[in-house]
Amino acid sequence: MLAGRGPVIAVAEAAGWAVRYAAYDPETGTGVELPPAARVPATLDTPFDLASLTKLFTSVAAVQQIERGTLGMDARVGDYLPDFHAAAAHGVTVRQLLTHTSGLRPELPLYDCPDDATRLDLLRAEAPSAGPGRYLYSDLNMLLLQFVLERITGRTLDVLVRDGITRPLGMTATAFGPCPGAAATEDQRRPWAKADRGMLRGVVHDENAWALGGVAGHAGLFSTAPDLAVFCRTLLAGGSYGPARILGPDFVELLFTPPGLGFALDQPWFMGELAGRGAAGHTGFTGTSLVLDPDTDTFLVLLANTVHPRRRHPDNVPRATLATHLAKAVI
Repeated sequence: MLAGRGPVIAVAEAAGWAVRYAAYDPETGTGVELPPAARVPATLDTPFDLASLTKLFTSVAAVQQIERGTLGMDARVGDYLPDFHAAAAHGVTVRQLLTHTSGLRPELPLYDCPDDATRLDLLRAEAPSAGPGRYLYSDLNMLLLQFVLERITGRTLDVLVRDGITRPLGMTATAFGPCPGAAATEDQRRPWAKADRGMLRGVVHDENAWALGGVAGHAGLFSTAPDLAVFCRTLLAGGSYGPARILGPDFVELLFTPPGLGFALDQPWFMGELAGRGAAGHTGFTGTSLVLDPDTDTFLVLLANTVHPRRRHPDNVPRATLATHLAKAVI
């Protein structure tokens, strides 16, 4: 957990285990613990699977292209991806992808497809399941945005994130996997998971991101708390950090303008009492979250591997509680 205000890191603490279990035992409903000597403690430098915090980096990469004039906010996806015929036929726009208002359903079973061609065919044929303008959170929005960015730039998403965000900011611990030293996630097996992959460490947890080779618009990045602090400080400072600038202030403001581009705004369920005055952030399925409060120039990073050794019903109380503590601490 890391919290800061402006250029100051106020609190940075690590607790628990990056690796504690060898497997999950479905008969007893408990994890099979490693011997104490084989466990790996979590430290401030432990990389974690960011899960859906990846969406924030995809969104920033998209707004970078909007700032450069190579991507239109209200342009139709079909203008860039005519082969994605279902989205093109329904007039899905870039803005709808960024705001989760395209109507696309939450996900597709890409992990069950036999090859990349079949996965691509499935995405191309996927039409919105709800009317445009209605909020429906969907990983598919960021996947389509990834394809748009890759089509207009001629570069893959991992290169766009590296060259446009992490390298200029000196975020050397942030990258798409594999990441061998990362905290372990899940003993991923059916029926509780969607694929049979065993205990995961250093490879993306999300099954669809895994099926896509580990680089996806919705999941796949690994990072540390200090690196994410740099990302937070950059956005709160209007897009610059030291000599580097990744966005202009007006375009950072665009990210945080309701309803938010990629970023969720003022959500008490994970932002606690930081919500209600323009706070922005996101959560990740593996147990991660990030909150920025432009009003007080504060930020909060929480990285956890709560799916280790097996996914469970999400508990957002720790996220909201930490955010409320930070809100009360800021004068």
